[in-house]
Amino acid sequence: MAEHYFTEQPTSDRSIREITVDIRGFSFRFLTDKGVFSRGKLDRGTRLLIKTMDLGDARMILDLGCGYGPIGIVAAKLSPESQVSMIDINSRAWELAKENIRLNQITNAKVILGNGFEPVQGSVFDLILSNPPIRSGKSVVFSLIQEAREFLTPGGHLLVVARTKQGSRSILKHMVTVFDIAEEIEKGGGYRVIKGTRLY
Repeated sequence: MAEHYFTEQPTSDRSIREITVDIRGFSFRFLTDKGVFSRGKLDRGTRLLIKTMDLGDARMILDLGCGYGPIGIVAAKLSPESQVSMIDINSRAWELAKENIRLNQITNAKVILGNGFEPVQGSVFDLILSNPPIRSGKSVVFSLIQEAREFLTPGGHLLVVARTKQGSRSILKHMVTVFDIAEEIEKGGGYRVIKGTRLY
């Protein structure tokens, strides 16, 4: 059975490659590998989320399911006064994200190995960013969205990106039931970015 990018301990052969990504006015270098999500290039969903994300005055930011780290690393670069936490269940992604933080000389981000919100119990964030693991099933994705509210400060936001043909509309419907405000804020390339806000 083929491994998915949310496999905890990938066993596929290693094949590290470096890609360069120009986005939000900066050039980034990322090491990628087999057994992690979108190893060959920055996928369209992640790119749309990065282009869309408004960091505002968020000081505590979480990249949930960070993969090799592009969302969290770009957020940290754009908001050097913020603290960015990055989480992934995939040990190979965790290793790559740590190296990519170093490679891009990011000093205000850390990456944590763990499942969902487990590693940050007791913490709260102003902004949570995620390209969620759609292939793990809607029940997993919906559970993460449900939990996200409890990890947001009042006035905090969750931004998720999903493919239009893989459930973005059902994700929006679910977020409407979880958050005080839920809305689609951007679309393009077959993807949609959905924002949930906790008002209190």
